[in-house]
Amino acid sequence: MNWQTLFSNKRLGAEHRNAQEHFRTDYMRDYDRLIFSSQFRRLQNKTQVFPLPGAVFVHNRLTHSLEVASVGRSLGKAIGEKIVEKYQDSLNQEAIEFYKFELSAVVMTACIAHDIGNPPFGHSGEEAIRTYFRELEGEKLQFLTENLTENQFNDFKWFEGNANAFRILTTIFNKSSLNLTYATLASIIKYPADSSSGFKKKTGLISTKKSGFFDSESEFFRRIATELSLHPLNDEQTVFARHPFVFLVEAADDICYRIIDLEDAHRLNIISIQEARELLEPFFETQEGKRSIKEKVDTIEDDKQKLSFLRAMLIGKLVNQCTEVFFEYEKQLLDGTLNKPLIDLLDEKTISLIKRIDDISVKKIYNHKSVIEIEIAGYHVIGGLLKEFVSAVLSPETAKSRKLLQLMPSQFEIKKEDNAYQNILSVVDFISGMTDVFAIDLYRKITGIQIPQL
Repeated sequence: MNWQTLFSNKRLGAEHRNAQEHFRTDYMRDYDRLIFSSQFRRLQNKTQVFPLPGAVFVHNRLTHSLEVASVGRSLGKAIGEKIVEKYQDSLNQEAIEFYKFELSAVVMTACIAHDIGNPPFGHSGEEAIRTYFRELEGEKLQFLTENLTENQFNDFKWFEGNANAFRILTTIFNKSSLNLTYATLASIIKYPADSSSGFKKKTGLISTKKSGFFDSESEFFRRIATELSLHPLNDEQTVFARHPFVFLVEAADDICYRIIDLEDAHRLNIISIQEARELLEPFFETQEGKRSIKEKVDTIEDDKQKLSFLRAMLIGKLVNQCTEVFFEYEKQLLDGTLNKPLIDLLDEKTISLIKRIDDISVKKIYNHKSVIEIEIAGYHVIGGLLKEFVSAVLSPETAKSRKLLQLMPSQFEIKKEDNAYQNILSVVDFISGMTDVFAIDLYRKITGIQIPQL
């Protein structure tokens, strides 16, 4: 891979169109299309970590995505300018302009979209979908085994929000003519492997840690990979090297969620301001730096503002460090051999401090009673919805099935002819796209827990 071929303003599904605007670039249009999309708006009512809504503000998927986009934009700007500075004499004018002015927009847009495929109830929603399909028995299991290929069935048994995001942006969005650019789409594929090749950590490849595209979108990904000269890592072309821009999107997310989850935990009185300070202030432990940061924090009266200041300072510091590491490992990035996130390549001291945050977060945040309760609820709600709607798809002739299928919007098409994979995909599209509140409401109504009222 080389910087000259790693971007393209071709639009998936509209490759031969060339609509130009004098005030918006192609990559800015990607951002605008996503911001105004219903799929993005729904993130405001999807769980980030803590239950929604509550008397105390905590992050949801939408606010998290906006903050990740802000950090991603900074990373894209810093990296783009350094690429131009380093390769001014070898890049053509189009590439110079892209890296100088457009890379920040591409990374920012990919950050906006990075969680768009997540189902209700956070990561437990993903596991709930996987669990439902893995635990199928009897006639349902037999039917799907006989009518789906192994890879198609793995799309459900190993359901992955990243792969679902790519599906939304390439298949579902294309019905609305969003047609995003190849550069933006390539930047969100965190794990460029299909469902059968992914979830194999023992390979040592970052690409196969999870999966990045379903069987239904595999041809779309290969088209993008060919255009941008991404390296296939096996003969079957089911695993590819990551696009270098993905590392920037991942770094923005890695930086944000660690710090912001602490902020939310403090707002909910799960972590004290002293605990938060003890976790964050050591990042600035040069003698002069530590003294000035600590003194500045001490002058702030409000505890929330103290934490906001530390958050801003640490994000800036980690952005600078990730920028340096990006170029330190530039050769491996372009060879497709870098198999660690940028944040795992920082200096030993910073990594140890990040691990302290991770340990406290697992102990006090991700295993907090309220978080566990919403995760368990997610299993019941999503599992219950899948049970009802998958049964309706597989036995559409019953009276109840006909009624259930009428509840699915027309955009989630159920075909009468033999098309089991696409029909199950439509059910999963419908349920994974729900907000937490809508999923709970529909589950209560169709199971009789709550009687609908006009």
